[in-house]
Amino acid sequence: MDSAIACLSSAVSSFSKYLCGLICSKVGNPFTFKSNHSHLQHELQRLNDLKSRVERDHDESVPGVNDWSRNVEETGCKVRPMQTKIDANKERCCGGFKNLFLQSREVAEALKEVRGLEVRGNYLADLLAASRQARAVELMPVESIVHQPAASQNLATIMNLLNDDAVRTIGVWGQGGIGKTTLVKNLNNMLKDASSTTPPFSIVIWITVSRELDLKSIQAQISQRLEMKEKTNESPDSLAARICERLKREVRFLLLLDDVWKEIDLDALGIPRPEDHAACKIILTTRFLDCREAANLEDVEPVARAITKECGGLPLAINVMGTSMRKKTNKHLWMNALKELQKSVPYNIPGVEDKVYKSLKWSYDSLQGNNIRSCFLYCSLYPEDFPIDISQLVQCWLAEGLLDVDEQQNYEDIYYSGVALVENLRDCCLLENDDADRSRTVKMHDVVRDVAIWIASSSEDECKSLVQSGIGLRKFPESRLTPSLKRISFMRNKITWLPDSQSSEASTLLLQNNYELKIVPEAFLLGFQALRVLNLSNTNIRRLPLSLIHLGELRALLLSKCRSLKKLPPVGRLSKLQVLDCSNSGILKLPEGMEQLSNLRELNLSGTKELKTFRTGLVSRLSGLEILDMSNSNCRWCLKTETNEGNTALLEELGCLERLIVLMVDLNGTTHPSSEYAPWMERLKSFRIRVYGVHGRISPLGFKIFRQAKKNLLKNKDGKFEERKLLLSGLDLSGKLNGCLLTCAAVLELEGCMGLNNLFDSVGAFVYLKSLSISFSNVRFKPTGGCRSPNDLLPNLEELHLLSLDSLESISELVGSLGLKFSRLKVMRVAVCPKLKYLLSCDDFTQPLEKLELIDLINCSDLSDMFIYSSGQTSMPYPVAPNLQAIMLFGLPKLKTLSRQEETWQHLEHIYVKKCRNLKKLPLNEQSANTLKEIRGGQEWWKQLEWDDDVTSSTLQPLFKGPARRPF
Repeated sequence: MDSAIACLSSAVSSFSKYLCGLICSKVGNPFTFKSNHSHLQHELQRLNDLKSRVERDHDESVPGVNDWSRNVEETGCKVRPMQTKIDANKERCCGGFKNLFLQSREVAEALKEVRGLEVRGNYLADLLAASRQARAVELMPVESIVHQPAASQNLATIMNLLNDDAVRTIGVWGQGGIGKTTLVKNLNNMLKDASSTTPPFSIVIWITVSRELDLKSIQAQISQRLEMKEKTNESPDSLAARICERLKREVRFLLLLDDVWKEIDLDALGIPRPEDHAACKIILTTRFLDCREAANLEDVEPVARAITKECGGLPLAINVMGTSMRKKTNKHLWMNALKELQKSVPYNIPGVEDKVYKSLKWSYDSLQGNNIRSCFLYCSLYPEDFPIDISQLVQCWLAEGLLDVDEQQNYEDIYYSGVALVENLRDCCLLENDDADRSRTVKMHDVVRDVAIWIASSSEDECKSLVQSGIGLRKFPESRLTPSLKRISFMRNKITWLPDSQSSEASTLLLQNNYELKIVPEAFLLGFQALRVLNLSNTNIRRLPLSLIHLGELRALLLSKCRSLKKLPPVGRLSKLQVLDCSNSGILKLPEGMEQLSNLRELNLSGTKELKTFRTGLVSRLSGLEILDMSNSNCRWCLKTETNEGNTALLEELGCLERLIVLMVDLNGTTHPSSEYAPWMERLKSFRIRVYGVHGRISPLGFKIFRQAKKNLLKNKDGKFEERKLLLSGLDLSGKLNGCLLTCAAVLELEGCMGLNNLFDSVGAFVYLKSLSISFSNVRFKPTGGCRSPNDLLPNLEELHLLSLDSLESISELVGSLGLKFSRLKVMRVAVCPKLKYLLSCDDFTQPLEKLELIDLINCSDLSDMFIYSSGQTSMPYPVAPNLQAIMLFGLPKLKTLSRQEETWQHLEHIYVKKCRNLKKLPLNEQSANTLKEIRGGQEWWKQLEWDDDVTSSTLQPLFKGPARRPF
């Protein structure tokens, strides 16, 4: 009887558990309801707090925030009525218990949704924080003032003022050329790596103001620096309000206004007043001749001291003279230079400016080589502080006949002749860098430019110029034009009209960046029939007059960014035209007579979104064409086999251009070049070809920091003729592609493509490839037939970028599939690969990665080890990357080790760690302090690090600089 009762009891118990589980799975678990409800209330409040923080920090640099905020609001709207029901249910008895089962599941599902949104929100908050840190201060190229006592003292004074909360505005005064801009640029760079004693700024904004105050231009610089979206036809007042609202969200900001000539209305710009934003600081530089600073040169010969005195103590003039005299040790040469300097007295320039002009005029007179002086003076046609595009400058020099070259040379040789001349002027300090890599633009120091204008305006030879650029002109100064002028510049003004008739022998006329200019009168160009260069870029002109056909000497016609320009007159009579630039214009079709331009070397139609027709047969008749840029154009290319009504260019026509060496073009997946195009493609020295498939254009904008870092690293430093880049997006690569094009590429980007294994298997070795980027793919790299490739298919690879590869578990997959040795690899960057468990297995290599300098890992949630080793004795010497200089680790919660226990990375200079809570050991020892420059990470992470001994810990402590931020 007892056994029967026990069996029955067991059966009832089992059935009860089953029934309870069944009910809970269908309607929810009432026993966890109370805790779930409590958690829901608490975590919903936390989610709303997170939403407020994300929206406060949102600066449009990270997409997806608006969608996430909307989802949070929708979730809140669902939870509120649920809460009302729960409160009502508390007043009931049996009915309340019945509803409890039903509501428990609703609460559990809502809690799950809230937690998911919180995870997503924290990720967005991290992206925003990283973005803000990355752009807090932009490094500026500038000569160091470390060994200049007076300047260093001034810099220390400014830093002390920045630390003083009572000081809101700091002024730096001095005459032109004394070093104000250099001083403040050094300050900017010092803030980039500021110590803990320096007040932190969430953003430092550098603005170049210049002589002619243009509030709209300054607002544009500020909004661009803040990465604000541009709004069409927005009024200055509206933009000022948006800037003010945006800046108020910054915890602390510093505004640097360089080269201020007039009083600036900060309210009109949108800069918050100090009483509205107590944490803001403003520094401005301006010039007053009664505020001077003497430079100090020590331990130099008496003649050099006399030259310094003759330079008026101005660092700029001393620098120019010193450069001109470098490597000259003969005392008589120095004496002669002093006499020449004393003898060169400029006309009608009073006071201290005489000293600057004399020293620079002497350097100008010392220039050696044909036409180099004319090329230098040509640079003064551009406005003050204007970044001069080197490529366009060489175009103009060539058109003017200023380059000592044979015009029958290929355009590449001519271009590099111009670049060499730019370098010569830069080495003489007559031009200076405008960007960090010295390859894109240059500019003139404002004092050097003043001297060049003075020389050109007083010249009686073919260099006589009239320069009225960037001074706010509204009327065309007809009275200033004389027949003797050879070059005229009215660029970047506010000119609204041009006169009907003029008479000039000028060979260059620059009118670009006059935004309000709408009409070019028919008779106007008749007065400039000697023109070789005509630049109307970035104006609002609707059409060009028919009189354009009378400019028979014209070599360069530049119409970039003329978005209102829809049509050009016939150009067949412009037989000497070499450059036609209609990039980003509004033209609907190419002008009549194009096929007669046999001397056309460069045709730029990039960004022509409204260009709909491109006559069949036109391209093939441009026999002299060497550069064709049609990237981001609306014009569609066809194959012979496709339907064509004569209004579309044929890809086959490019094969007729025997001189073509640069091609930039976008193709769709059906028109991409196949192997039959190999002969003419092999002639290309530079290309940027983008092929888009049926999936459309995929761009990883959601991971802007990763992309920007890659962009900085891959910036083309070799010039316009060295880029060989191929982007394949949304394609199935299992079919046939042009092997020549692939194997010749130096940069290959694969976005959202399928069939990657087939691509590498079919093409073979990529001997020229230096950078490979693979993104947005579920690919698993597997060796063909399960066997490792016998040869390294990427023997010269220098940079590897992997982004959002959802199935990738290790880079060793790629190593095995392609037989990679990474013998030249310098950069390894991996982001958002959720299944990545480790980077590399050391069993894949017999030699260390000697060239590897940077490892950057971002948001790989499953990564636990950098490198793994076999349990037995490995043949890989250690360390794996003996010359690694920088390592950046962000969002790697499972990462525990960087190396084997006994390894030390002796060449590390920079370590950046964030959200790597399980990383407790670094491959460093006491000697690491000799090379290490900084360790950045959270305070809590730093405190929990484990060291081999106390000596190592104390030695490295001064190198810990606080929270990590992305340096590049």
